[in-house]
Amino acid sequence: MIEQLIQLDKSAFVAINNGLSNPFLDWLCPILRNQSTWYILYAVFIYFIIKLYKKESWKILLGIALMILCSDQFSANLIKNTFKRLRPCAEPSLNGITHHLIASCNGYSFISAHATNHFAIAIFISFFLKSYSRIILPILIFWAASIAFSQVYVGVHYPLDVLIGAIVGSLFGFTFSKYTYKYIHQ
Repeated sequence: MIEQLIQLDKSAFVAINNGLSNPFLDWLCPILRNQSTWYILYAVFIYFIIKLYKKESWKILLGIALMILCSDQFSANLIKNTFKRLRPCAEPSLNGITHHLIASCNGYSFISAHATNHFAIAIFISFFLKSYSRIILPILIFWAASIAFSQVYVGVHYPLDVLIGAIVGSLFGFTFSKYTYKYIHQ
């Protein structure tokens, strides 16, 4: 059963990474997965949090910082070092098949810290920008999903790595937003 799931994951990876290969995505996906691409968006989030929550904004910013620290350590250290799944770009059975677009292929694959962290941020931010939730939630989910997709496209993660990362990140975002909200309203 597990072996069949791994084979299905590899097939889905090849379909995305190799099957969708084109010059536009070859240019776009490395940019999307780069953290510095999103600095302006992060600054906009911070601005709206400060504008909406004024004196309480530092508690929300502390909550998001702690959430990112926890979600990143959980995904990048605990889970990856427990499962030790090779990245697709380092997987011998995919040698010559993988369309690898970034210089690095270090570390392990399962789960994607990018997907975990960005889905955590998306859920957390949408919780605190509730007055804009009709607009902001779909945008944030699309943003996090595009980063997760890019991880597969550039050759550093399997689809299940980003799918499970998205689920785990969403749980982190939901949990930390609830606790931060309680902390603010004590």
